Amino acid sequence: MHIHILGICGTFMGGLAQLAKQAGHSVSGSDENVYPPMSIQLQQAGIELYEGYHARDLNPATDCVVVGNVMSRGNPLIEEVLNRDIAYISGPQWLSNHLLRERWVLAVAGTHGKTSGSSMLAWVLEYAGLKPGFLIGGVPENFGVSARLGESPFFVIEADEYDTAFFDKRSKFLHYRPRTLILNNLEFDHADIFADLAAIQRQFHHLIRIVPGEGMIVCNGDDANLQAVLDMGCWTPVQQFSLSQNARQWSARSLSRDGSGFELIYQGTPLGQCDWSQLGMHNVSNALAVIAAARHVGVPVEQSLAALAEFKGVKRRMEVRGQRRGITVYDDFAHHPTAIATTVAGLRARIGGQRLVAVLEPRSNTMRMGVHKAALANSLAQADEVILFEPDNMEWSVAEALQDRARIFNSVADIIADLLQSLSPGDHVLIMSNGSFGGIHDKLLAALE
Repeated sequence: MHIHILGICGTFMGGLAQLAKQAGHSVSGSDENVYPPMSIQLQQAGIELYEGYHARDLNPATDCVVVGNVMSRGNPLIEEVLNRDIAYISGPQWLSNHLLRERWVLAVAGTHGKTSGSSMLAWVLEYAGLKPGFLIGGVPENFGVSARLGESPFFVIEADEYDTAFFDKRSKFLHYRPRTLILNNLEFDHADIFADLAAIQRQFHHLIRIVPGEGMIVCNGDDANLQAVLDMGCWTPVQQFSLSQNARQWSARSLSRDGSGFELIYQGTPLGQCDWSQLGMHNVSNALAVIAAARHVGVPVEQSLAALAEFKGVKRRMEVRGQRRGITVYDDFAHHPTAIATTVAGLRARIGGQRLVAVLEPRSNTMRMGVHKAALANSLAQADEVILFEPDNMEWSVAEALQDRARIFNSVADIIADLLQSLSPGDHVLIMSNGSFGGIHDKLLAALE
């Protein structure tokens, strides 16, 4: 089969393209932004790329066009596909039909922690010798790739609640049919497609409806929004995890201020300890869910703890991009106030009283709409200094929301110039964005040479 993928350089669609190639399909694709690192990964896999969306790029031998959720009506390629009556399908549905059928799918869902949790879970299964396949919205350092077909029935997937395609407004995760499901947490997000929290909860309820009765749901016992979803109806055994030790099954006792050591507790009984490289109690919470999910497919607890001790993290999740002149520069994907707060708290616990400068690009659609503006200042409270990038298309006043808490700029060059004037040896610069942020990390490191 020859498939042509629209929006191929996105993390999900690029990963799907590589999986399809590994499965023996002929693959090509189009995207507006064909640039590294995804473009290099795809070209190395032997996938032909076209920049822009042009009808001429459709291969006459194309059997099916796989449509990413960035595509909309009016796009020249979409119009060509519809006018010529070419077979088309969404990315999640193609994945379900061709790669996930007869696989034991382990899905990681929730507002936060999906990428880290699915990366941990894939690594634990790999460490246990299960050789899983996976598709993750980031690059786990233990693997160096975001997607792999695998050599066993097990497949780990980051289960996103965002909508599927312009013709399918259900959440992506409804196509994955998980047998083991992690529910990390649930908050209002994606205000561009969901009217309110209840609309997201309805999608999560639909997800719970398709988990087999012989499967397992691993759920955050501290999250009232998830409990409300379970109360809508649940036909699958549930195991809870909790940092407050209120869960019936899995909990943890922190052995360090920064979350780099914890004791695992199951039904009140300590089962072992883990010292690892990850920061923050949110990652300890991720680890609890992963241990429970891995146990469901037969991985002993002690083996999971050993695997997590060797987990190297995920690119763009508290990733140290470099050190210059005694100044450490970090890259993190945080873009929701809760994620920002936990990221800042984790680093603060690690560095103690050293100076922490937070640099934030409020880039997500929800952030740009101002939905979370009231929570933004508190989410950055543990930083010593805050710098915000304010793009031209913001629908609210950053200055008003931050109440003189931040220095505000509208260019990366101005941010770097300000940092060069204010940074000193021993400082930590935490840069947070769900985009490339204009290459600010490398530009700052180069300027500090």
